[in-house]
Amino acid sequence: MMRRSVSIQDIAQAAGVSHATVSRALRDSPLISSEMRASIQRLAQEMGYTPNAVAQSLKEQRSNTIGLVVTSIADPFYGRMVRGVDEVARQAGMDVFLGVSYNDAQQELSVIESFYRRRVDGIITASSGLLNRHSAQLARMGVPIVIINRQSEDRLAEFRNVEVDSYGGAREAMAHLLALGHRAIAYLGATNRPASNQQRRQGYLDALRAAGIAIQEGWIQEAPPERRSYSDDVTDGQELMARALQAGITAAFCFNDMHAIGALLACRALGFDVPRQVSIVGFDDVEVARYVTPALTTVHQPKLQLGQLAIKMLLDLMEGRPVEDKVVPTRLVVRCSTARAPSGSVH
Repeated sequence: MMRRSVSIQDIAQAAGVSHATVSRALRDSPLISSEMRASIQRLAQEMGYTPNAVAQSLKEQRSNTIGLVVTSIADPFYGRMVRGVDEVARQAGMDVFLGVSYNDAQQELSVIESFYRRRVDGIITASSGLLNRHSAQLARMGVPIVIINRQSEDRLAEFRNVEVDSYGGAREAMAHLLALGHRAIAYLGATNRPASNQQRRQGYLDALRAAGIAIQEGWIQEAPPERRSYSDDVTDGQELMARALQAGITAAFCFNDMHAIGALLACRALGFDVPRQVSIVGFDDVEVARYVTPALTTVHQPKLQLGQLAIKMLLDLMEGRPVEDKVVPTRLVVRCSTARAPSGSVH
C-alpha cells in the first residue's frame, strides 16, 4: 500500500498552528518570526514533507525547468557542455530537459516547441541553425533563449549568444603549422555548421594570405551540408583528407577533432606517416583526442565553461537582468600529430 505524502495540513496539526502559518514558514515569509519559521521547517523535514512542485510552479508562474537542445548525444563535444549547464542549473534549483536535433532545423524547432508546451522557464540551444528562418516564431513564444556556438549567419537581437572564438582558434592552429615550416596546408570543413565553418575557414585563409602563400586548388575540402551525425564527421574527414593529399599538402587544419581523426585514418590507409610526412590539427579538444595514435594537436574549446556561461546568462534573462553576448577564447594544445614540414616540401 502506498504511503500518503505529508501535507501542509498535517504539519499544521502537528505544530498546532494554522495552515497559513505553515505555508508562510515554508516560503520563508517575514510575516512570522524567525524562530517560528525555523521550528516549522525543522518539523516539516522530520515528517518527510516534499513540496508539490507542480502546485508551487503554478503559484509562482515558474516550472523551475529549462530546455537544452544539442546536435547529437554521440558527439563527445557535448558531454562536458551539458555537464556545465546541469551543474549551474541544479545549484539554482532548476531541472534540465534534454532534446536532440541531429543537426536538423525542423527537428530542433520541434524540440523547442515541445519544451514550450512543457512551460519551461528558458531554453539553451547548441549549434542552432534554425534561427534565421524561425526567429519571429521563437520570439513570439516569449521564452528566454540562449544560443551556444550559433550557426545562423546573422546575430539576432531577440536571442543572446555565447560562442567560442572560432576565427581566433583557426589563426592559432595555422600559426603553429606555419611556424613548423608548412606551406601547403589544407582546410577540411563542414558546411552543415555554416557560421563556425565560415569563421574557421576565414582564419585559415587570412593566415595563408598574411604569410604570402597563394592557395592552391584542392587545398580546401568541405563536406556537403546534408551530413548530420557525429559518425559522418569521421567519414567526411577520411574522404576529404584523401582528396587533399592528392593536392600535395603536408598539413591539414580540420573543422573539428572528428574530421581530424578521419584524416588520421585516411593517412594510415594511404600509407602517409603522421606527423613525419603529414601534420594534422583538429578543433574542440574532445576527450578522445589525447588517446588516438598519434595524440592529436588541437584547438581547445572550454566546453564546460560554455555550458556554465550559457545557463548563467539564461538565469539572468529570466530575472530580467541585462545580458551581453560573450565570446570565449581558445587555446592550442600541442600533442604528437604535428611536426616540422618534411624536407623538400614546397615553400
